[in-house]
Amino acid sequence: MSFLAYVTVPHEAEARALARLLVESRLAAGVNLLPGVISVYRWQGKVCEAGEWLLLAQVSRAAFPEFCAAVRRAHSYEVPCIAALPLEAGHQPFLRWIEENSLPPAE
Repeated sequence: MSFLAYVTVPHEAEARALARLLVESRLAAGVNLLPGVISVYRWQGKVCEAGEWLLLAQVSRAAFPEFCAAVRRAHSYEVPCIAALPLEAGHQPFLRWIEENSLPPAE
């Protein structure tokens, strides 16, 4: 099984850098960058609103733990948004591509 991982970042430069890091290190098969997201959220007791970039990454189950660790290391937020939705159905060649191109680090 693979995941569609959801990550938000504050700026385009961070979005591009994080996407390249994840794909180059084979922790994600691909990453889509979506600008113009407006997030409304509660942080430290206050309701906040901010513009963000949304990253949608295609990640294998095997690579997901290291994907999360890499995002946490590279992210500028104290508590980065990292969530994943399982890809239980879809175009089988695409799902195989995710599995083949999103691999955990060699032990």
